[in-house]
Parts: sequence; structure tokens; C-alpha cells
Amino acid sequence: MQFAAHPAFEAIPVLDERSAAFFALGLARQSHRPVVLLCTSGTARANYFPAVIEARESGVPLLVITADRPPEMRECRSGQAIDQQKLFGGYVTFYHELCVPEASVARLRYLRQTVAHAVERTLGPVAGPVHLNAPFRDPLPPVPDDAAEALRGEIAGKFFAHLQVGEPAGAAPRAIALGGRGLIVAGQVRVADAAGYARAVGRLARRLGWPVLADALSPLRNFAKLVPGLVTRYDVIARSAEWTKELQPSHVLCLHDWPTSKPLRQWLGEGDVPVTFVTTRADNPDALHSATRVVRADVSAFAATVRARPAPRAWVRRWTEAERRIEARLRRGLAGAPGLFEGQASALLPRVLPKGTTVMFANSMPVRDAEYLWPANDRAHVIHCNRGANGIDGTLSTALGLAHRGAPAVLVTGDLALLHDTNGFLLARELRGSLTVVLMNNDGGGIFEHLPVAQFEPPFERFFGTPQSVDFARLYATYGVAHTVVRDWRHFERLLGRLPARGVRVLEVRTDRKRDAAFRKALFAAAAK
Repeated sequence: MQFAAHPAFEAIPVLDERSAAFFALGLARQSHRPVVLLCTSGTARANYFPAVIEARESGVPLLVITADRPPEMRECRSGQAIDQQKLFGGYVTFYHELCVPEASVARLRYLRQTVAHAVERTLGPVAGPVHLNAPFRDPLPPVPDDAAEALRGEIAGKFFAHLQVGEPAGAAPRAIALGGRGLIVAGQVRVADAAGYARAVGRLARRLGWPVLADALSPLRNFAKLVPGLVTRYDVIARSAEWTKELQPSHVLCLHDWPTSKPLRQWLGEGDVPVTFVTTRADNPDALHSATRVVRADVSAFAATVRARPAPRAWVRRWTEAERRIEARLRRGLAGAPGLFEGQASALLPRVLPKGTTVMFANSMPVRDAEYLWPANDRAHVIHCNRGANGIDGTLSTALGLAHRGAPAVLVTGDLALLHDTNGFLLARELRGSLTVVLMNNDGGGIFEHLPVAQFEPPFERFFGTPQSVDFARLYATYGVAHTVVRDWRHFERLLGRLPARGVRVLEVRTDRKRDAAFRKALFAAAAK
């Protein structure tokens, strides 16, 4: 059985699948709105294919939702269990397999956000068909279920209140009213005019009276004077029960991406706070599955649509007061750090490096230490990190590409990320420019020291800590790359204060992985009190 669902929410049963699909196509053409096609598992959906092709070629919005058997019933001769993954190939503008249903608020939020995004993708950036594959386990009939019954109140009108009917591609953006005790959260973005971007965000922040929580990968941290109410110590705030209770927002305006900070994302995600997400990308941007409405626009275009109702002045003052207090505590804590604490590099670099330096951070601990400890400044540094897949692959080679035919650049990396891409040093002879590699050598994967698995020894050290004990001086000698061991932080500052005009060099900071992990935890705990 299949249904063609009219935009007016009329469900129409149609016996023949091929006819149902073209009937839905006609409804969508008439209304200029997405029409939903539903069918059972097996070959039923294959009969949709001609209409899906026509929808793609004609730019007609269709949302095809196909039932499926659960993963454990596939590839084992179970009835009506064919391979339905990406059945329509490149003829759909978006495909996603939904998770197997589970009675929980988290799953409901995920479903709400995913279906809303699927509807949006039927309309733009190019209108066309979208395919959602929906696996189900028995029992399929609507039999009583205590767990599901307990969620009855969770899907009342408020749960969907933030959703709006999507606009066709090219439609003028709607005016958006924002006010109350809100936050602007600015994630990673690459812009040609960083100062202009900072001014645009700063003007919007003034109009709203909202603080701006800026990731280390956002240009805003390096143009602090242009952004009133700039907050960089939000990770510590999000770790404090006292601060999070007092500073709970009523709305969040997220620009481009969520920051790296897991405590911040957990805090904002727990309360299902309404989110307006501004992005120029076409994909689903909100991994928190919040009560999110997505605006596809750049910041300047979005700001022009905002009808602002400013928050009380005390709201942003309280945030900046928290920022100052935590900043002072972190500074005092870092002054007492044992040995060469690897996070100290991120606290020092903005002040030490020449203005406008391009800096790349490797994933794992380097980018997190940058988020924790890179202070607000006005030195116009340009920050990069391969945060798309969050991996360590190609870290050195990416940094060399950033440095080629440009101003001197700096890479901050752990030992494992660097070892994973040592063949990048073969590019050193091709480099027309300068790259300084700051190697945080803690003999292994420092990020895993912060995970629960670190309590289990064995197998932690061998399989997660993965110490390599490489003699880096000899390694770099084989590539003809200059290598210096940093003696202390004064030595570090002298080496970074003036960058060479050409060539590649490695400054090795030898640290203690376990000691640094323990110090990080103590530092943030003390700062959050």
C-alpha cells in the first residue's frame, strides 16, 4: 500500500505505485509545495523511479519515504528485504536512512530535525525529490507500548512550533524577530574579509544586546574590538552548574557551525532551546537536533531581516563578568602549570606571533586547547583546522598548502597527527614560503586520556594511548628539515616572535601526556567554581 499525501495533509490511498508517484508529481506541480510518497518495503518503491526521474529533471519537490526491514533482517533471505540503500542514485537531491524507531525524546528530536531538513531539501537550493528510507522492527501494528505512551506529551504543539513552511528556491528571506535573553554562537567559517565579517556580527550583537560566544576557529576571536560582548571562556561556563543555571538562554543564534566544545553543546542541547541557525551550506547543520529553524544566508543578509528586541543590558554584562572572572582564574592556574603544559602554547601564541599570521591546528588536543585557551585579541590572525571530518589525515600537507606562496605560517600539531603525514615533508623542497611546525610531543594520543576508557589498563596504553617513542631529530634529518627542542616558554616565545621567510622547521615541545590531562581537568574545575 502506498499513499500520496497532499500539502493540505490529505492522505490519498493509491493502488498502483507508478500511478501514485505520478499523481503526487501532479499535486506538487499544482501546489508548488512538497508532496509525500509513502510505501512499504520491497520492490514497491522501484515503481516510483520514473516519477522520481521526472521530478529531478523538472525540479518538482517530492519527499519519498520508503519503509524497510531493520538491518538484522537484510541479506538473509527475509521477505521483502531488498537492498534499498540509495535506490534512486543521483536522481534525488538528498538521501538519508532514518534510525530504527526508539521511544525517547532524543530520537523524537532527531526525527523532527531530519524530516524538516528533508522537506527543505525538496525545495532548494535546487527543487527536486528527496528519499528517506525508514527501517522498522516488529511489532508493526499500533499495539500498546508503555515507553511510547510516556512520550505522549512530548510531541504537543510546542514541539513543532519553531518549524515553518519552506520557501521555494530564490524566494525573498522572511523577516525574523529575535529578542530576550539570547546568545550568538559563532563557529568555524572561512571568509575573505574577516574584519568586515567581525563588524557585521558586532553590529548584530549590539542591536540584540546578546553576548557572542566565538569558537577559536571563528575570525571573531582575533578582531575582539569589533565584537561587543565577546566570550571565549564558554567551555568553562558550560562546566559550571551555577553559571549554566544563571546564564540559561531563551534563544540561540548559531552562525555557521557549533563550536568544538562538548560541554557547551551538551548544555545547549539538553533544554531543547530554540535555535536559529544561519548557514550558506545546503546540508543539515544541527547535530544537536534542537528546536531549530535554518536560514540559508550569509550573516549580513540575515542581519538585514532581523527585527531586534534588545535584551536587558544586565544580560550581556553578566556574561562578560563571567568571562573576566574565568579568564583571571585560568591565567593564575596556567602560571602554576607543571613543566611544559601543552595547552600553554595556545595561550601564548596570539600575543607572540606577528600580526596576521596564518595558524593551523591539528585535530584532537591542539584544536581543543585552542578553544579552551586562545584568548580574545586584535591581531588579525587567520585560523584553520580540518574540522570537516575531524581527522588527523593530511595535517602537515594541508599546512604546507596554506603556507605556499603566502606569508609565514604556523602549524600546531600532536605527534601522532604529524607522524601520520610525514611524507608531507617531501613537499618541503617545493614550498615557496615558510612553515613553522610546533610539535606537541606527548608520545601518543593525548585526547584519549580525557575519555572513560583511560581508566582501563590494560588495554588503554597500548591500544588508545599508542606511544610511538620516535626520535624526531633523526626523522627530520632524513628530510633535511631543521629541528629544535624547546627548552622553556621563554625560549618558545623567542623562536616564534620572528618567523623565517622561507623553509620548514620543527619546534618540538616535549610534554607529559598523563600529567597534562590531569592538569587540564584540575585547571577547568578550579576555573568553574
